[in-house]
Amino acid sequence: MTSEQGKDELAAYLKQAPDTELLEILVPDMNGMLRGKRIGVGDFDKAFGSGINFCASSCVMDSKGEAFESIRYGNEDGDPDVLGHAVPGSLATVSWAARPTAQVLLELLENDGSPHFLDPRNVLRAARQPLTDMGLHPVIATELEFYLVEHDGEVFRPRTARIPGSDLPQDGLQFSSLDDLLDVDPFLTNLANICREQNIPAGAALSEYAPGQFEVNLHHVDSPELACDHAVLLKRAVKGAARRNGLAATFMAKPFAEFAGCGMHVHISLLDANGDNVFAGQSADGAFSDTLRHAIGGMGAMMEESMAIFAHNANSYRRYARNSYVPSTPNWGPNHRDLALRIPLSSPENTRVEHRVAGADANPYLVVAAILAGMHHGIAGQCDPGVMVREREKIDEIVTLPVRWELALDAFDAGKRLPAYLGEEYHRVFASCRREECERFHSQITNRDYEWYLRAV
Repeated sequence: MTSEQGKDELAAYLKQAPDTELLEILVPDMNGMLRGKRIGVGDFDKAFGSGINFCASSCVMDSKGEAFESIRYGNEDGDPDVLGHAVPGSLATVSWAARPTAQVLLELLENDGSPHFLDPRNVLRAARQPLTDMGLHPVIATELEFYLVEHDGEVFRPRTARIPGSDLPQDGLQFSSLDDLLDVDPFLTNLANICREQNIPAGAALSEYAPGQFEVNLHHVDSPELACDHAVLLKRAVKGAARRNGLAATFMAKPFAEFAGCGMHVHISLLDANGDNVFAGQSADGAFSDTLRHAIGGMGAMMEESMAIFAHNANSYRRYARNSYVPSTPNWGPNHRDLALRIPLSSPENTRVEHRVAGADANPYLVVAAILAGMHHGIAGQCDPGVMVREREKIDEIVTLPVRWELALDAFDAGKRLPAYLGEEYHRVFASCRREECERFHSQITNRDYEWYLRAV
């Protein structure tokens, strides 16, 4: 976006919302969390013009918002600012704020105008470039699961639907229950309004396989960066709507041991220069092309070294449990939810693959970067995806992926393919940061230690 285009976008917004007092400028960090600051009216034009100063090390915080000691960025480099520029089309109203407030996503650039390598949007843009060079253009949508939670005075619990006419909780999971949706209708209505205000293309909402768990589907777009913008903004919108309704929302991968985890499912197809879906067609395995088979083969081949991205914190790995529709091996096939790589039921022109491995807590920019890297690797090398699982086929649950944090970090460190797509330096920084957070987490003594071992040993 040029400075003139940015100024025009800002002017058009302020014309319809002249009382705006504050602008929240947002940048996703390594965890996919949005970090930023509030600026006043006098500084609005900087973000839409020559750029606004932004601390680059904000992109490499741990999950608690603390700096890492194992990298030089933010420690030994003087913690410099870089320039933040508004992402076109992301300026929108923050309707849950107490004062008239807007928000906008930023992309970070060096002072010479080149992309700053710590910004996850820029990592994704670089990772998709090899597919662009092949004349292939991704079309992407995400599905995100989350819990509404409440506090009973002692612990957090899922927000359980109430029996009509009382405040008594309704027992049972009630998957796809319309009554459960009706029970939180004020929240869902607020969320739908926020999504309209913020141009987030939210589609279906459903109650998931646990009390208080819901899923919202986003419509597909032909820009990987935009699809991921929608994902992080949806998370923020969900939390804003929950706050307005006296609730909290979480996208933790496994907030409750006894209930289902939360995933981020990514649907992807590839279009050629003519706009035709290269996954449509016929192959020896079914009504999809060999190009799709090769893309699946590449994603499967790179899944092990990408697991530290798909599951990036300690809680992420609690989601990989048996009988949970959470994959633990890079299997694939049509219309089968037990698989890592599922080909959903669709018309030929909508043939796509659904990547089902990542948790809802993951950074969508990095998840999609790793997926596109796998696709390119598979198509370029014509990778064999292995034996296909047939529709309705019963499968044995086997674990071949590194479903423990340290093992995933080891696989990430040992990976030979992913660094070329993410950038060698970003790959190194990500590995160092996640390893340090892992060590920090395991250095803590929790109540569970005392419950299990204090008297016993």
